[in-house]
Amino acid sequence: MIYTLTLNPAIDKTVTIESFETGTVNRIRTVRTDIGGKGINVSKCLIQLGCKSTAAAFWGGTTGMRGVKFLEQQGIGVLTVRVDEDTRTNLKVIDPTLGKNTDINEPGPEITQEKLQELLAKLDETILPGDTLLLSGSIPRGIAPTIYRDLIARYQQKGAKVWLDADGESFREGVKAAPTLIKPNIDELDRLMGHPHPDVQSLIESAGVLLGMGIREVVISLGGDGALFVKDGWCCKAEGLKVPVLSTVGAGDSMVAALAYGEQAGLTDEQRLKLAIAISAASVMCSGSQAPELETVERLYHEVRTSVL
Repeated sequence: MIYTLTLNPAIDKTVTIESFETGTVNRIRTVRTDIGGKGINVSKCLIQLGCKSTAAAFWGGTTGMRGVKFLEQQGIGVLTVRVDEDTRTNLKVIDPTLGKNTDINEPGPEITQEKLQELLAKLDETILPGDTLLLSGSIPRGIAPTIYRDLIARYQQKGAKVWLDADGESFREGVKAAPTLIKPNIDELDRLMGHPHPDVQSLIESAGVLLGMGIREVVISLGGDGALFVKDGWCCKAEGLKVPVLSTVGAGDSMVAALAYGEQAGLTDEQRLKLAIAISAASVMCSGSQAPELETVERLYHEVRTSVL
């Protein structure tokens, strides 16, 4: 079973504004609302690929009830801890004229230690050896940035595989516990390693350092330039696909979903990487953070070009 954990889920409100400017009046052309948060986005893509998952999250207030109802309607398993404050609402501004996306994210509710322990107790009861736990996204107020490090150690000790897709201090701390897989984008990798990566060779070298810490698989998202997949004794680069971009929200989460689905389905690592590129490209063709249509993913899959380095 695949579990996704979203400590700070959200309602994503995506608006389209042509020639968006600060300090003036802007007119919204279109608006779309999605249930989001990085782990939630992964679960949405997994169900689209025909793979069941259980989405663990803190949900609060009427916005949280809306999130839980959506997941249940989609056939996604729900592991919920209720909190008093409303689940946050994030605003995503898409400017098709300038080709820019602007995220305005709320901090989300503060999580008490009591609520955290309640969530951990539920995870302890359900996660079994051989399961995969995907840790994604930001850390809410009240929870220490060492939480991912602690969760990785906790559930790998139980025999589960734990993946990490995060940024900043929580990512740096989590890496110390040697998760099974990490999926930084190039900016996140730069911050993690403390230096820029001007070429593919520098990316491979940093991935080698991370593998030396005990991480088994490093997948680096390169945006429109594709992605790099590195594991012990093997490295493969996939070229990006040129597609019309409506929204980049959730593109990295769809890659994580594809990698997890591919592992469950017994695909080769090269096939997993191709699928990750295809679903990421299909995601940016969609508005908001909705999961892409499987037909589009399958078509794009055959266009992905890879090279083993």
